[in-house]
Amino acid sequence: MAGRYESNPFDEEEVNPFADRKSVPPAYNSRLSPLPHEPAGFFNGGGATVDIPLDSSNDSRKKEKELQAKEAELRRREQEIKRREDAVARAGIVIEEKNWPPFFPIIHHDIAKEIPVHLQRMQYMAFASLLGLTACLFWNIIAVTAAWIKISNVKIWLLAIIYFISGVPGAYVLWYRPLYNAMRTDSALKFGWFFLLYLLHIAFCIFAAVTPPIIFKGKSLTGILAAVDVIGDSVIVGVFYFIGFGFFCLESLLSIWLLQQVYMYFRGTGKAAQLKQEAARGTMMAAI
Repeated sequence: MAGRYESNPFDEEEVNPFADRKSVPPAYNSRLSPLPHEPAGFFNGGGATVDIPLDSSNDSRKKEKELQAKEAELRRREQEIKRREDAVARAGIVIEEKNWPPFFPIIHHDIAKEIPVHLQRMQYMAFASLLGLTACLFWNIIAVTAAWIKISNVKIWLLAIIYFISGVPGAYVLWYRPLYNAMRTDSALKFGWFFLLYLLHIAFCIFAAVTPPIIFKGKSLTGILAAVDVIGDSVIVGVFYFIGFGFFCLESLLSIWLLQQVYMYFRGTGKAAQLKQEAARGTMMAAI
């Protein structure tokens, strides 16, 4: 029975770390002997060397050269663009950005920034005259369409379309833009061009307000004579024509007033004599 309680040879005996090492048996001293010193390796094992490739420096130099080449190319392009802009400016060509109408810009128009303050009122009235002509010709299409459906044929409707698609852009190019440039640059020659073509505009408005029976009995324009003629056939169409007659009357009065105001400014600034000199100079150069 005593053999059952014999000590296990694999059991570890407790060792007091604070005890005197001399009193500890040799077996325990061998167990606590220090490990031999070995060099520490942090990356690839003890004492292993790390090879650093030298191609990275070459790549960085190559990229630096490419960046320098791109910067030089950009500077060259900027200088070329600046040279062209300076050439255009010396030639007197103005690059205008389209900004009106705001929802679909088709023309350049900025009275507040480009027209002198004392001339802005006249320019705004000229712009109102252009918009008034647009409204007159647009309403003319509506009235003539009603007349075509009720009492007449398609010829007058086609003429009304032609009046609109040629009259509005034509008015802008022929007399409004020359007045805009004349106000901006104070050019006597542009003022003369405006006077000549604006008189034709006034003549057309007066003709449309009266509508003599010349072209298809005058029913392609909503004048007073056409209104009297069609009201016997259809009251609704007659009312449309009378409204169009009122529009053309207002446009004619506004145009006459604007012509008077611009002419007074033109005479008051002495540009009439300047226009004569420029016209005489142009005639002389043409003769030479």
